[in-house]
Parts: sequence; structure tokens; C-alpha cells
Amino acid sequence: MSDKQFDVVVIGGGPGGYVAAIRAAQLGFNVACIDEWKNAKGGPALGGTCTNIGCIPSKALLQSSEHYEHAGHSFADHGIKVEGLGLDVAKMLSRKDTVVKQNNDGIVYLFKKNKVAFFHGRGSFVKASDAGYEIKVSGAAEESITAKQVIVATGSNARPLPGAPFDEENILSNDGALRIGAVPKKLALIGSGVIGLEMGSVWRRLGAEVTVLEALPTFLGAVDEQIAKEALKAFTKQNLKIELGVTVGEVKSGKKGVSIAYTDAKGGAQSLEVDKLIVSIGRVPNTIGLNAEAVGLKLDERGAIEVDEECRTSLPGVWAIGDVVRGPMLAHKAEEEGVAVAERIAGQHGHVNFNTIPWVIYTSPEIAWVGQTEQQLKASGRAYKAGTFPFLANGRARALGDTTGMVKFLADAATDEILGVHMVGPMVSELISEAVVAMEFKASAEDIARICHAHPSLSEATKEAALAVDKRTLNF
Repeated sequence: MSDKQFDVVVIGGGPGGYVAAIRAAQLGFNVACIDEWKNAKGGPALGGTCTNIGCIPSKALLQSSEHYEHAGHSFADHGIKVEGLGLDVAKMLSRKDTVVKQNNDGIVYLFKKNKVAFFHGRGSFVKASDAGYEIKVSGAAEESITAKQVIVATGSNARPLPGAPFDEENILSNDGALRIGAVPKKLALIGSGVIGLEMGSVWRRLGAEVTVLEALPTFLGAVDEQIAKEALKAFTKQNLKIELGVTVGEVKSGKKGVSIAYTDAKGGAQSLEVDKLIVSIGRVPNTIGLNAEAVGLKLDERGAIEVDEECRTSLPGVWAIGDVVRGPMLAHKAEEEGVAVAERIAGQHGHVNFNTIPWVIYTSPEIAWVGQTEQQLKASGRAYKAGTFPFLANGRARALGDTTGMVKFLADAATDEILGVHMVGPMVSELISEAVVAMEFKASAEDIARICHAHPSLSEATKEAALAVDKRTLNF
């Protein structure tokens, strides 16, 4: 055992943790980061769930599967003939693993560049003392390190279906869903959230018959209703079967696959036999093994760490960020909190605005939004104006051959301040950033309408939707 003293120790090397460590180091602190993720060879795999079994690998597979679908269905429209189209799932997965490793290695490089000490293992509290907090690192070699300031960034885990735990062979979390070795003939998903829709899209494009079972009576309830309806129409057209208002009963896993008993929205008893089942019913904060009780760190009833608006916990000098605290479980939210906490430790004023955090679902069409939905504005009684513009009338979308969807602006009826922007369509994951910037600077819809946008570009749909708030679109 060796004792090492640091100014700041970060427990967790995911998006929030590694960014917090780098920012703290930039501010002149002596920083250590502890992370236990391992690659196939047992070495460190920095980046957390996002890099290893979440955001990054899923986007790699989404890209590969989209290329395959285009080659099989869209290239002919462009005068491109493809004969003998084949699929090599092993190669596709290998490419995904390469992308993940590149990101892992990139974080290792950033730690070296910023002089962040890295400890490979699980971090847990031991005790508090005059020197700060003692943290045990349980890895290949057990170590003890101490810091005056501790940032907990331990992330979250997939929530299992009661009575049907993950075996990652037939009943899959996001982890197993990224490692299916061959295209299943039939695939079911329980839950129509971000992970479910993205992974369902991947395997549908590659040839699986996909059924999505959703307990809620509405599709994508957190999304603006008009946008959600447009997305549901597009997914249904793609033969993604989505059943709403479902009550899932017994789930059995066997040698031949998975059988799912459920009750449909009309109360009828149904059964579904599939090769694989992906369960996507949310995530739970990861505080297992943190030994929070050793120092009196308070957790709520969900197992999340209790924090105030500045991510301070119940203990002096202990902070928590990302999925392990309140707020949306988004990688970029964790990153912003990580930066803000590092700056607060340095006596600065870190900034995170929950009202301007963008949300993205990387399906095809993509779905992206920021701010309030129309149903939220109606419920609050706030007077607003709405403007929409379809990609069907956008020249760049026509040239791409993808005119699905629209952009929608919501603005205050009196002041014209932008209250929410909602999009479904091609590359809206990139387009949403303009709306985030505009809302952060309290822009009006008129401001966006008056800004010159390049032609032809998808971003013109954003300008036209802003113009539509005052019913003066130019191209529709």
C-alpha cells in the first residue's frame, strides 16, 4: 500500500469524470482519476459507458448499418448499381471496436498531456481525516490515495426487467445489444427510449424483424408531440413495429430464444417469440461499491447521490456529477457539470443551464430538441407562437434524397424569445446547436430569421421555421 496526496481525486473516467479531471488540471490542481473499465486485454478503457458500450459504439454501428441500407435501397436512385451485396457482421463489430479503442487511447493521451495521474481500479471511500478523504483503489495492486476535494462521477447502469435479468446472450442490455454476432431473424425491444430506438434501427437495417413494446400509451412522451408523431410515422414506414400501451408479463429465455407474454393496449393477451430481446427501460445510478456510508455521503431513494444546484454533496469537499446525480442522464450534461465543478473548486463560477441542454436520438430520421415542448407550454399557461418548416421544401434535403421531417420553433407570444426548438429529419443532431446557442443568448425567433444561412444547406430549414413563427416563410 502506498499513500499519495492529491488536490482533487475524480472517481470515474466517463465523459463527466475525465473532463472534470482535465479541467481541474488546467486550473493548476494536482489531479488523479480512478476508473475500472477494462478492455479485452484487461488494460484500462477510459471513457465510461459512453465510450465503451454507449454513445460511441452505437453511433459506429448506426453509421455502418445506414451505409448497408443505402447500398441496398437508395443507391439505385443515384444511378449506382450494386451487385452481390453482402454483410460481414464480424467486420462491422471489429470496426466499432476500433472506434472505441481510438477514443479510449485519446483520453489516455489527454491525461498525459494535462498531467492527470491515472489509477486503474475501483475507487471507494475509506474515511475522512484532516488530510482530506482517503480513497482506496481496488485494482491489480491495491493503493490508497488522499485528496481534499473528491468528484464522484461513477455513472449509471442499465435497469433490468424484474424477473428477467440480463444474461447478455438472449436478454440484452445496451452492452449485449452492441455485441450480437449475427443478425437475428426476430428481435424485440422493451422500451422505446433512446437506446431502444437506436439499437432497433441498427438491427432492422441489417435485416432483423423488429418489434418494440412500450408501456406508455404515447410514443416518445418527452418529445414535442408533433415531432414524435412525425417520427412514429417514419419508423412505421420503415417496418419498425411499435406497440404502445403494453403490459409485459412473463419473459422466458431458452435455447431457441426468448418468449414474451404481454397484454396489448386493448387488454388482449399476446405472446411474442424472438431470437433476442433488448431491454431498454432506463438506467439507475451506479453507487455500488462506492462505500458512501463510510464517510456519511447521502444517497436518495433511487441510490443517486444527493447534491444541490452546484453539485455539492452533503459532505464538504465532495462533489458529484453526471448520471449519478439528478437531472438528465446525458454525456454532455455530465461534461458540463464536470467543468463547472472543477471551476467552482478553483473559486470560479461554473455554469450549467439545464434549460439549454440539447437532446438527440440518432435514428434515421434523427430527432433533436432543446427547451420546452408545446405540451409543456400549454400546461404552464404561457402564451406562445409556433412555426414549422418541412425538409420536403429544403433544396439540400432533396439533393440528399432525405426529405423526412421538419423543424419547429416555439417563441414567447409577447417578447418573441425562443422557448424551444424541435427537429426531426436529416442531420438534426448537428442543426440543434444553433438553437442551443440562440437560447443561451436569449435570442428571439426574429434573430434567427434575420441571420443569413448558407444555400443550399439543411440549416435553411431552421431559418425558415423561425420565419414561420411570424407566418412569413419564403420557400413554403
